[in-house]
Amino acid sequence: MQTIEIFTENIETGTGHSSKGNQLKWEQDGWWYKADAFGYESLAEVVVSRLLEHSNIAEIVHYEPVNIRYRGRQYRGCRSRNFRREREEIVTLERLARTYTGFSLAKELAHIADVRQRVRYTEELVRNVTGIEDFGGYITRLLEIDAFFLNEDRHTNNIAVLYDTEKKEYRLCPFFDMGLSLFSDTREEYPLGKTFAECREQICAKPFCRDFDEQLDAANELYGCYLRFDIPARGIATVLEAPEVCDRQTQATRTQSKGAVLGSMTLEKEGQESAGVLCQGYAKEETERVREVLRYQAGKYRYMFAE
Repeated sequence: MQTIEIFTENIETGTGHSSKGNQLKWEQDGWWYKADAFGYESLAEVVVSRLLEHSNIAEIVHYEPVNIRYRGRQYRGCRSRNFRREREEIVTLERLARTYTGFSLAKELAHIADVRQRVRYTEELVRNVTGIEDFGGYITRLLEIDAFFLNEDRHTNNIAVLYDTEKKEYRLCPFFDMGLSLFSDTREEYPLGKTFAECREQICAKPFCRDFDEQLDAANELYGCYLRFDIPARGIATVLEAPEVCDRQTQATRTQSKGAVLGSMTLEKEGQESAGVLCQGYAKEETERVREVLRYQAGKYRYMFAE
C-alpha cells in the first residue's frame, strides 16, 4: 500500500464534518485524502467504491487505500481524485435550502410526517432551484446505496450538487463520503465486541427516516428502482482480496473486459496473487465484519445482483 507524505505548505488543510464530529481531510496535487477517525472508515470507503464500479451507477468516486504521513504521524486512510471541474463548488442540500428558502431543510423535513412526502419535497426543492430534472432518480440511487452498505451518515449536509460559478449552472454530484458504512465506527457506536445482529439492531438511517428500507421503499415507489450489480451475490466479498488499484484510469483499463469482473476466474487469480493488499493495516476482526455485512446484505437485496 502506498504511503503519502502530506506537506502542509502545498495544501489546504482542515477538518471535514460528519454527524459524529470531525475527520482529518487534506487536498494535495488534485487528490483528496481522508484519515480514519472512528474505526475503519477508509476501508469502508474503498470497498463501497470498488463494488459500485461493478454496478450500473455512473456517478461514483473511486477511492483507493493509502497510508498518510502528516506532521510526523502515520494514519490509515484513503484518497480520491478531485471531481470538481474548474470554477465548480460543492453545494450541500442544507446550504441550497437555506440560501433559496431561508429555512433549514433538515428542520423542514422533520415537520413532514409522511416519508414519501419528505422525499418528494426534497426532489421538488432541488429541481426547482437547480433545474436538474433527474434528481428523483439520483436521490433514489443514493438511498439504494446507503441501504445496501448501511451508510448512517446521509444527513442534509452530506448530499450535494455541483455549481459552476461562471456558467451559473448546476449538475449532479458524484456519490461520495461513504466512510460511515459497514459499521465502520468501532470507536463509539459499533465496537468490535458487538455482534452483527446487535449492530444491525442499533443502526439508524438518514435523512428521511430512521429505517433504511422505509425511505428506500418510498423513493422506489416515487421514482423507480435503479441499483444493479453485474456480479453474482455469492462473489461479493471477493472485493476484499482484489489487487490494489493506483487510479481510475488503471481501473477502467482492467474493467474493459468482462474477464476482470469481480468473482470471475481472472480477478480471483489476481486476488490470490495480491491477496490482502486492500486490507493491509486492518485487523482480522475488522475485515471479517465487513465480509459478514456484505454477505448478509447481498442475501437481503439479492434482486440487485446478476444471477
